[in-house]
Amino acid sequence: MQFSLPHTIESGLGETMIFKEIIQEPDGDKVIIEGRCKPKAGPTMHIHFKQDEAITVVKGKMGCQILGQEPEYYGVGQTATFLRNVPHRFWNAGEDELVISSWVKPVNSLIFFLTTLYAAQKKSGSGRPEMFDAAYLMTKYKHEYDMPELPFFVKKVIMPVTYLIGSFLGKYRKFYGAPEPLK
Repeated sequence: MQFSLPHTIESGLGETMIFKEIIQEPDGDKVIIEGRCKPKAGPTMHIHFKQDEAITVVKGKMGCQILGQEPEYYGVGQTATFLRNVPHRFWNAGEDELVISSWVKPVNSLIFFLTTLYAAQKKSGSGRPEMFDAAYLMTKYKHEYDMPELPFFVKKVIMPVTYLIGSFLGKYRKFYGAPEPLK
């Protein structure tokens, strides 16, 4: 699946991301992203196993946290960098809209993954993504992304079983052409 850029996604939970462009670099491609978060909104604790990420505050105040560490706060012009394999999260820590400029490198399946995740969150109408789509993402792309706060039993039993049921029911035909997962 290819997405023409710019490509905008909304979580339904106060987060918007615009994938603006992909820059080809000798050591891999980098996607440039503009993000907007309403107060207190932001992604849950997550890990990119294959990618590095940097987030610069354009407007507002951003809170960031690495798993097991105290939160840190960033203002306009400040940048938080998260290397691959580091569990992290960020959120709007201010009273006004948070606007960020970020990059993720290499892109791999990121645009597809986040587009599908945000659509599943909107579909469910809650903070949790729709179960079959979540199972698809967390099972198929388990070597690329993880949510460390998700219980072990859910990740290792519930998600794979739900994925198998979804496959049997034909729930994933809509993902024909999705990026192949990295190992």
